[in-house]
Amino acid sequence: MDYLGRQKNIREQLGLRRLDGLLISHLPNIRYLCGFTGSAGLLLVEAAGCRFFTDSRYDTQAREEVVGARVLVSQANIAGAMAERIGRRKGAGRNAVRKTMGIEANHLTVAEKKRLAALLRASHTLKDTPGLVERARMVKDEDELGRLLVAVRLGATLFERAVETIRPGVREVEVAAEMEYAARRAGAEEMSFGTIVASGARSALPHGRASVAEIKKGGFVVCDWGVILSGYCSDQTRTVWVGKITPEARAAYEAVREAQQAALDAVRPGVKVGEVDSAARNVLRKAGLGRYFTHSTGHGVGIEIHEPPRVAAGQDEALAPGMVITIEPGVYLPGKWGIRIEDMVAVTERGCEVLTPTSKELVVV
Repeated sequence: MDYLGRQKNIREQLGLRRLDGLLISHLPNIRYLCGFTGSAGLLLVEAAGCRFFTDSRYDTQAREEVVGARVLVSQANIAGAMAERIGRRKGAGRNAVRKTMGIEANHLTVAEKKRLAALLRASHTLKDTPGLVERARMVKDEDELGRLLVAVRLGATLFERAVETIRPGVREVEVAAEMEYAARRAGAEEMSFGTIVASGARSALPHGRASVAEIKKGGFVVCDWGVILSGYCSDQTRTVWVGKITPEARAAYEAVREAQQAALDAVRPGVKVGEVDSAARNVLRKAGLGRYFTHSTGHGVGIEIHEPPRVAAGQDEALAPGMVITIEPGVYLPGKWGIRIEDMVAVTERGCEVLTPTSKELVVV
């Protein structure tokens, strides 16, 4: 991973935004910039370089993982240790010119922001810098694309286990457990999120986590899952029918599949994400199912399962080569059933590459 290049990019942003430094507190952003994977740390980026602050639990780990930043270990409060270090600098006294430090206010509680302001009041003014690192993370480099592809391929193998397990009388949690066990055996670090297995009327819940409900004949089962491998997430959804399928259900499934393909066809550099959303939504509207598509068409994926850009109506972010997004239209008829089909897609110079290898033909068990 090019941590030094990423840090250089952020340092260049400091001058453009008239910042003397940027305090990174969001752990995924810290990982992106210097490689630290622990649960406690602050990364201070300044024109002269970077310093990473953590506590004594991560002394060894931080020195092994952190790249491009001086590691400073505190025996007590990390933010307090950072403020003390800044305060001891030459020229940082009470009469010194106040500096401006950018913070990630979106990832700080009100209490945390107040505490930082109190700790740094003698030397710095805090300024919110929303999405500065997240914007850099939107475009993946070759290393990241490689990791994402491996994660997607591992995650895709779990669908076969789901199909083998889905039968009338089997509980949703059993299907999820089989998938998650297979993921761990295959080397996944963990699941990207709580595995969704929603059957029958519960399939109409877009985020219906696996429950103790038994799968019955005559309904869809929505399976939405992902794995984390080498720090990067995968995300995939497939929908299965149990029993003898009705013409209405098959027609609805095909409409969702057509909508997903229309959105995939719209993905290319320069296209606004709102246009991709519209491509899917227009197909479902023509099929008479538009009002049952109740969420956005997709989102970015990387170190986190949900990253910018948000592929939704009204969003004007333009796609660029290296972005990785999901395409996941769905329809949800309350009390009846739901359908969703989701792939991960990498934007290329001329269009896109669908990373998810699993067939989208309707599976009936």
